[in-house]
Amino acid sequence: MNFTLKQLRYFAKAAELSSVTAAAQSLHVSQPSISSAILHLEQTMGLQFFVRHHAQGLSLTSAGQNFLRKAQQLLSDAQALGEYARTLGEDVAGSLKIVGFPTFSPMLMPVVMSQFLQMYPQVTLECDERHQEDIINLLTNGSYEIAVTYDLQLAKNIDFEPIIEFPVYVVLSEDHPLASYSSLSLTQLAEHPMVLLDWPLSREYFYSLFLSHNVEPNVAYRANSLGMVRGLVSNGFGYSLFNSPMVNKKALDGSALTAIPLRGESRPLKLGIAKASQLQLSPAALAFIEVLKEKVIELTETAFEK
Repeated sequence: MNFTLKQLRYFAKAAELSSVTAAAQSLHVSQPSISSAILHLEQTMGLQFFVRHHAQGLSLTSAGQNFLRKAQQLLSDAQALGEYARTLGEDVAGSLKIVGFPTFSPMLMPVVMSQFLQMYPQVTLECDERHQEDIINLLTNGSYEIAVTYDLQLAKNIDFEPIIEFPVYVVLSEDHPLASYSSLSLTQLAEHPMVLLDWPLSREYFYSLFLSHNVEPNVAYRANSLGMVRGLVSNGFGYSLFNSPMVNKKALDGSALTAIPLRGESRPLKLGIAKASQLQLSPAALAFIEVLKEKVIELTETAFEK
């Protein structure tokens, strides 16, 4: 890297204030220091970032505007890294409220919570399950600090960091007419009865998969819990579509299920961390995210292999 964070800070402050003089005064440095940093960045990048107006300050060029956005993000990330580093070696304590999407939370969250509390016993941890609409609203109003959820219709005021991508697959009973196939298409499925997980935004997602292939699903049954979906499917009422891994390919009554990959392009779901955009995460939340990232890929890959 041929530039420093200090040079980026000088550039960003000059862009913010449209003035080398004002930037120097704000940062308590000399004007030549600001000018030198800007010139170095322009020469390094081979671009002109400012138009200099005699006695009227600076205005950003198109290239300067694009570079400023990237510079501000890098400076923000560097500050966050520094703040996180300062928490290392300090006690991670206090209250942490998190929420998870219910398709995968029972499989994932307890083991992550257990490991986290072993590492950070001074944290008081609360974890709930909610549907996506509720998750977005509750993050926005501050009821939860972070959510472990999918990238389903996230609001503009929600930041999302993806961790892993889940493909769509078909779930059937062992004696279903399509159970012997190695893969299935949405066109093949459309004529067969479907059991739909009837949750807000989830149902729209599954419908959209069919519509993107110009077919409509034959929704014969709707259910409001994964346990009911699995029971209806395993007892021959129809197939269903899942994204979250199945640790146990059985319904609650013990009847067996078969999982078959979906053929053709269908939008997967990304699992990740969501938070309100303006929220500065606590040390406890940052520590929880690190534990989660270490466990999630290991657990979900193991589940998909079974």
